[in-house]
Amino acid sequence: MQFLIRAYDGEGKLDKRMEVRPKHLEGMTKLSDHIISAGGLLDDEGKMKGSALIMDFQSRKELDDYLAGEPYVLAGVWEKIEVESINVVIANTLKK
Repeated sequence: MQFLIRAYDGEGKLDKRMEVRPKHLEGMTKLSDHIISAGGLLDDEGKMKGSALIMDFQSRKELDDYLAGEPYVLAGVWEKIEVESINVVIANTLKK
């Protein structure tokens, strides 16, 4: 099953996000087989205010298990998490 996850940082959590980010990215590397797309949500000034992920898990329980151990969750960075099922039809790789 594919899921769209929108996770919003709590107010004033940018410094905490940046502190925890290496652990988050390490976890993302370990989960690379489950990641279709991932990136930071930005405010009008271009500062990170959350995360958007499209991930593939066998079940919602597997997704919930991932979220339970997500460094941003454990550190209290993500204040609000929205999850929806999604059917990815096209996924292009980002070219720079």
